[in-house]
Amino acid sequence: MGLGRTKSAVLLFFSIALGLACIVPPLLAKKKDKDNDKGTAPVSQGEQRRALHALNRLTFGPRPGDVQQVAAMGVDQWIDLQLHPEKINDAALDSHLQPFRTLRMSAKELAEDFPDGQELNQVMNGKRSMPSDPALRMVYQVQIERRQEKKEEKEQREKEAADKDGAATVSAKAPVDSSTMAADQASDRSNATADGSPANSNSNSRSASDGDNSMAGAPSSAQPDVKQTPEEMEQARRREEQLYADLEVQQLPNLTPDQRFKKILALKLPQQIALADSLRGGKGQEFLEGMIPRQKETLLAMNNPPGVVTGEMAQAKLLRAIYSQRQFEEVMTDFWFNHFNVFVDKGLDRLMLTSYERDVIRPHALGKFEDLLVATAKSPAMLFYLDNWLSVGPDSPQALGLPLHPNGPYWRRYPDRPPRPNQGKRKSGLNENYGRELMELHTLSVNGGYSQRDVTEVAKVFTGWTIDKPAEGGGFKFDPRMHEPGPKFVLGRRIKPKGEGEGLEVLHRLATSPQTAHFISLKLAERFVSDDPPPALVDRMAKTFLKKKGDIREVLNTLFHSPEFWDEGSYRDKVKTPLEFVASAIRATGAEVGDALPLARQLNNMGMPLYGAQPPTGYSMKAETWVSSSALLNRMNFALALTSGKVKGVKLDVAQLTGSALQPQDSTATLSALEASLLDGNVSKQTHDSIAAQIEAAEKNTPKQKQDGNTSQRRPDGASRPPEVSTIAGLLLGSPEFQKR
Repeated sequence: MGLGRTKSAVLLFFSIALGLACIVPPLLAKKKDKDNDKGTAPVSQGEQRRALHALNRLTFGPRPGDVQQVAAMGVDQWIDLQLHPEKINDAALDSHLQPFRTLRMSAKELAEDFPDGQELNQVMNGKRSMPSDPALRMVYQVQIERRQEKKEEKEQREKEAADKDGAATVSAKAPVDSSTMAADQASDRSNATADGSPANSNSNSRSASDGDNSMAGAPSSAQPDVKQTPEEMEQARRREEQLYADLEVQQLPNLTPDQRFKKILALKLPQQIALADSLRGGKGQEFLEGMIPRQKETLLAMNNPPGVVTGEMAQAKLLRAIYSQRQFEEVMTDFWFNHFNVFVDKGLDRLMLTSYERDVIRPHALGKFEDLLVATAKSPAMLFYLDNWLSVGPDSPQALGLPLHPNGPYWRRYPDRPPRPNQGKRKSGLNENYGRELMELHTLSVNGGYSQRDVTEVAKVFTGWTIDKPAEGGGFKFDPRMHEPGPKFVLGRRIKPKGEGEGLEVLHRLATSPQTAHFISLKLAERFVSDDPPPALVDRMAKTFLKKKGDIREVLNTLFHSPEFWDEGSYRDKVKTPLEFVASAIRATGAEVGDALPLARQLNNMGMPLYGAQPPTGYSMKAETWVSSSALLNRMNFALALTSGKVKGVKLDVAQLTGSALQPQDSTATLSALEASLLDGNVSKQTHDSIAAQIEAAEKNTPKQKQDGNTSQRRPDGASRPPEVSTIAGLLLGSPEFQKR
């Protein structure tokens, strides 16, 4: 793009961004009288409009041709098919996910192949042996060497700081004899030469312990023979090895991928570290090109082993949202993961989330709510995230230091047995995190009628629900030594002592509670209807929930066949989250994603890092969280980068969006064609006129660059040039209409 065209795009971007920023309030407001709005197209009640509405709500956005295909099939039939994803062939998605080996691995395998600090420390301390597999061994060796280097650097800094503090202390405490100091100064002056240098005959007045290694009588200009410290010698050795390593690494790209990897395994450790450094920060994608998945994962793991796991999870989530034919299953998987949120950066959860989403959330996304609730309660990811795996009953055998009697509860068998000597009653270690979130966020809601006592009692119920060897990827385990003995009282009902069965009873009562039925129905209606759904709809959904024993698919059937779902007031009434916006933009344009990590980074910029919601509330589904002038500019920025081909890893042919019959000089036709392809023609007059006016203004004020020598000619007044399709497409993706679904 020439300089003039660049200035035009920049001018157009900021002009339209400022114009659209004033439309933020309407994004937050609910439009109830769209038929009377002169700026919107006439409302059609046809099957095609119903198809567009269904696609906007049940998928991550329509692709080119989807509206016509769903309308031809019949909207109701298409919805029923999406509610039964097992009937849909999703082989096309499998090819996109095939390179991500971690998606098919168990937590135990992930812990072994992508070690975190705990695993590495065990090997460093001799508690575990180094892996025998050459590729895995290389990962461990590189990581351990780096940890040792950091440890040595830290110890060196602490030593230098201690020496400095010690020297300062000695200097401060040393007594000063003023008469002796004066005599020494006089002696120094008498022994100095005319040019101010000390006389040779007195050069040995400083003792060797002062650090003077010069020979007596040596010329004053001679340099002392400095002896290197062991640390300096080690640093010099490493620098030399680094130079050699760099030369070796530079030759690797000339080899075939398989030869390249074999050569890397044969390199010395300093060379392997140098190679790992060269691949940091997303660099070296060309170097990895052509390698099989395990080879790529191994080289990336040399820098950040757990990061390989979380990176593949993020890419898979985006690719599923973009390419899966089972779109509604992906929407519901995202919904339930957010409802039962787990934060990826909570320690070992980096290695547990793959199984959590794959084995806990996805299989139950359209099943019975109670099954989903039990599965999340027993999930190591949830147990670790909310610290329940560490929760110990105040009067449990572990807290009191008593053994667990093999024939029954210890408090009956040992009524008079004192605690172990010198131990006494330990701190209870009772953790209420899960008990509170279970009722407040997972089932009853914050106003569900429970008290603080209920929270404490539920926490006691779930003592002993823990993880077997979490650092090694172990699964759920009930430990009776950690479990609080005796009966509990939850929501006014007595829970008899029965170990693990107490937790299952509480989960059943919560899953079948009318308050839970209402709360889950409300959240589903907020996701699929509006931020403030009609109470009558929520009540009908709750009745279905109770009648069908928490069958999620049946509750959704009630929702999708309700008049409230199809009401004109709910049409494009939901603002997209950043994930929904990015996925829908890729789907709408038909772009091809070769590397989804740059898209994941875009979500970080928009405030929605995947799996990155730290509080158990997860990410909000409501407009007020995501709509602001700064958020609009971030989205516009992404939209323009996408359509202009500046998002790495994504390829887009914008010309296909306009159709082959487009006249190259007709900006009006270009805008109309893009409105039809990206928004099915549903663009308000305000948005259309705003974009058209900015395009016209930019065309008239853009200088035409002529690359003949140094000459430059400005376009005559009133003349036009072919519209930049990418810019117009980007502006439409950033428009208020595209922000909604």
